Amino acid sequence: MAEDLTITASTDKTEQYTTLIPQIEALLYGEPDLVANMANVAAALKEQFKWFWVGFYLVKENELVLGPFQGPVACTRIGLGKGVCGASWQQAKTLVVPNVEAFPGHIACSSLSRSEIVVPVFKDDKVVAVLDVDSELLDQFNETDAQYLEQIVKLVNF
Repeated sequence: MAEDLTITASTDKTEQYTTLIPQIEALLYGEPDLVANMANVAAALKEQFKWFWVGFYLVKENELVLGPFQGPVACTRIGLGKGVCGASWQQAKTLVVPNVEAFPGHIACSSLSRSEIVVPVFKDDKVVAVLDVDSELLDQFNETDAQYLEQIVKLVNF
């Protein structure tokens, strides 16, 4: 398959995700390398939605360590329970944050980030990574994003 995406111009999130997911499946099909797959997922999401930052943090011992991402430089390590990413890991649930300034203990990797969604990635019922997405806009993410991003992270073979 050519590594080109068909970007959906629709403003309907459901339509954007339902068009993007088969393309992500095709990108991942037959590719066993985790880093390559995380990189392509981050790139596909960034291209479709034009979010400020999209990337993965991997659980390594007692912290999250920066993995493949698209966007400006990022925090390299995040502790359990620290910031939105660490809280999502600790709680083992997706967190949608409409305004990061209102989130207790938010870690400002970039002062331009205004809202965030973090989706835990599970393997054998254990969180092994998180998908972190930041926007420069307030209230960018909702349950539609949570539903589809949870589906997308399951496509990556952790």
